Amino acid sequence: MIHKYFKLDKNYILEQAQMESERELIVYLIDFVKKYYQDQFNPLGLVDEPVKLIKAHKTEYTDRLQEFYRNLAGVYRYKNSDNQLELLFDGQDHYAKYARDWKQAYKNWLIEFCGKPNFIKAVLELTVFFPEGKRAELAENRMKNFIHHQFDLKIYKHRGIIEMKIA
Repeated sequence: MIHKYFKLDKNYILEQAQMESERELIVYLIDFVKKYYQDQFNPLGLVDEPVKLIKAHKTEYTDRLQEFYRNLAGVYRYKNSDNQLELLFDGQDHYAKYARDWKQAYKNWLIEFCGKPNFIKAVLELTVFFPEGKRAELAENRMKNFIHHQFDLKIYKHRGIIEMKIA
């Protein structure tokens, strides 16, 4: 277990499926955002300096998106998980079901997230336009703030996930 996000965060099978999918889904996130940016903000295919950088960028795993991924995984467990294993009548094991459900929810969330320009900007800033030697704290905070506004949840390092109450 990496981080306990809430008191009943004990679905270890789901958490294991999420952690083992981390590298694959972060690379998917980067590719998806680059393609979405090209499709939405450059439909004519004009080539300027940012587009050249995006096209030349080799997608690979980056640990700068690791905290965002793990926070999203925690939010998913908080909103969709139960500590009791459900009865599966189709013969598959719980790990495969949880992995499939998580990947589908993650990909659906990315479609929704890309509708927000700040999300696209933060991902590209952490990957394509990230200067070597620079600290990623500002963009990482932007990603954490994005989760806060998207889900009305605040994620604290030591206290975990706290629902925000609207007055």
